[in-house]
Amino acid sequence: MAKAKKKATAKEIGKKIGETIGSEIDKEMQKEECCGKKTSPPPSGCGAIYGLGLIGAAVFYIQAAATFWGGVLGILKAIVWPAFLVYKLMGM
Repeated sequence: MAKAKKKATAKEIGKKIGETIGSEIDKEMQKEECCGKKTSPPPSGCGAIYGLGLIGAAVFYIQAAATFWGGVLGILKAIVWPAFLVYKLMGM
């Protein structure tokens, strides 16, 4: 008599798939470590430039404001000052 093959449950199938995917991820990580292909974010010196521009724009817009709400609007304008700059440059 032939033995009947036991059907795998969904949990067993999921475990098998997870193990397969996990081993593939481990292989890729080892490949990256051995070959020196680690990716790192680029140096972010632009954040400092944007921060200085934000402070300068805030001072400019707040000094030009005549009312309290004009000063609040000036702070909001200072946050998006690069958009104003690009708009003016593209308009020339």
